[in-house]
Amino acid sequence: MLAPREVTLGNILRQLIAQTPKLPTTLKGLTALIRTKPQRQRSIGLLLEELAAQQPEHIAVRYESITYSYGELNQRANQLAHYLSSQQVRSGDAVGIMLENRPETLIAVLATVKLGAIAAMMNTSQRGEVLLHSINLVTPKLMICGEEVLEHMSTVESQLPVHLATQLYYWRDHGHADKPAHYQDIETLMMQQPDNNPATTRQVKMHQPCYYIFTSGTTGLPKASVMSHYRWHKSMAGMGLASMKLTKHDTLFVSLPLYHNNALTVSLAAVLGAGGCIAIARKFSVRRFWDDARRHQATAFCYIGELCRYLLNHPPQDNDRDHNIRVIVGNGLRPDIWMAFKQRFGIDHINEFYGASECNLVFTNAFNLDKTAGVCPLPYRVVAFDIDADAPKRGDDGYMSRVDRGETGLLITAVNDKQPFEGYTDAKATEKKLLRDVFQPGDCWFNTGDLVIDQGFRHIAFADRTGDTFRWKGENVATTEVESILMEFPGVEHAVVYGVEVPHCDGRAGMASLTLKGDDSAFNWGSLTRHLKEKLPAYAIPVFIRLRPQEQVTGTFKYRKVELKEEAYHLDKVDGGVHWLAAKADSYRPLTSSDEQQLEQGSVAL
Repeated sequence: MLAPREVTLGNILRQLIAQTPKLPTTLKGLTALIRTKPQRQRSIGLLLEELAAQQPEHIAVRYESITYSYGELNQRANQLAHYLSSQQVRSGDAVGIMLENRPETLIAVLATVKLGAIAAMMNTSQRGEVLLHSINLVTPKLMICGEEVLEHMSTVESQLPVHLATQLYYWRDHGHADKPAHYQDIETLMMQQPDNNPATTRQVKMHQPCYYIFTSGTTGLPKASVMSHYRWHKSMAGMGLASMKLTKHDTLFVSLPLYHNNALTVSLAAVLGAGGCIAIARKFSVRRFWDDARRHQATAFCYIGELCRYLLNHPPQDNDRDHNIRVIVGNGLRPDIWMAFKQRFGIDHINEFYGASECNLVFTNAFNLDKTAGVCPLPYRVVAFDIDADAPKRGDDGYMSRVDRGETGLLITAVNDKQPFEGYTDAKATEKKLLRDVFQPGDCWFNTGDLVIDQGFRHIAFADRTGDTFRWKGENVATTEVESILMEFPGVEHAVVYGVEVPHCDGRAGMASLTLKGDDSAFNWGSLTRHLKEKLPAYAIPVFIRLRPQEQVTGTFKYRKVELKEEAYHLDKVDGGVHWLAAKADSYRPLTSSDEQQLEQGSVAL
């Protein structure tokens, strides 16, 4: 079942009554949210220092068999902050941080922000041109690299900015390897520093940047989005306290990479806001996930949608509900698996939210409703969108118009002093995301690039990315809906849907790339065809399907569609062949060179 078109007042009232016992935590979050002001002298580092003073022995971090108390975490961050300061790292400078998930990553981040500097969170899967591009985007004062990424760094070292030649730092990983000659041992150097709180921390204001978070790069080279202490604190108050309702007794398990906002902003903010514990896994593992959650006695975890699908696809176990998880937080959980996931694993609250790295507001499922990205009290609109033009529609008067409740449109968010858009490090990229003169002369709105369903009562449900939705036979095709139907079919593990151009045809024909659970040769194409015809309108059924042993994904499980769209159905570009469905055909069949030639000539009906 897809996302419900409307949220009702009755749904909300029932959940409000059920949440009455947690009202004090909610009020604490709302109070903190009201007190969050851009010019206030308040920061992530200051919050850590306060927690270290209030509860120094309370466990702040769990990793494998290692624990850090709040006192210890603050002391290590202080030592590194003092060393970075000795290397002339100042407020506004960027510090490149490239480590996999481990406590040292958090220490590096916290030390950096204590100075008013900016933690540039490098994607640990990047190498070569993409990694060099990311480094050059933020021009870091120095780089802190884990032993585990040195091979990736070796692909760019000869092309790094000159000043970084003497500012490369190495953080040992389990003591397995010797320090490379051109790196300095950051751990040895920091341990020689005092562990008192640096004076700089109290000078940092909320409006200052704290992180650079890189976009996933699914449609090209990554951009560096800016995260401020202000937005981080809003996430802490609004999501961690008011919506998730965490307390100091909670442990939030993080298996997403710490360079992802769901881990570094949403999860870390929720934990520090409550004075709780963050438990981190080196990497996500389907096989170890629940065992790790149990070992750390986690009561919450963060996700992105595909993580939940991987867990759901894993064979059921007798102990699937043997855990302490009561709330999960993340985005991208598809409606087609929402209830199945919730029921199989016994999750009380799926705190789905909407908010890209660069977005200036967040929707959060504070009322614990099903199949919604949640509610947002800040100014936004869902406006009519022209799929063919790939742009919002404007009327004869030049202005945009809102869609009705239950309809799908483009989500845009107001940009003003109270709701600033922090954008990217690239000013041109920032300006491209802004829409002007939308409802009146001079107004400014952020274009999220996302199509959503206006569910009413200030709730939305994600529908599709604007670049992914396409038109075929005069109708709009939402790729997420088709992907969900494909993955309902037995034997299909992953499905990626996109539109491809076919000569002599208007719009784009649907194409799917599938990864199967079993042997490709045993796949029943006739049954798949019948399944799709039963579940989808004719225009939404993919015309072409290719099989791949695995889908290309980013480090945060987002599908890469750029190459798929370029390769399309062309047999000279696609490994493993293509199946296609001609008009009125009963089943998909292999595409031959003769078929492709007829498609190019426009002599085949689709």
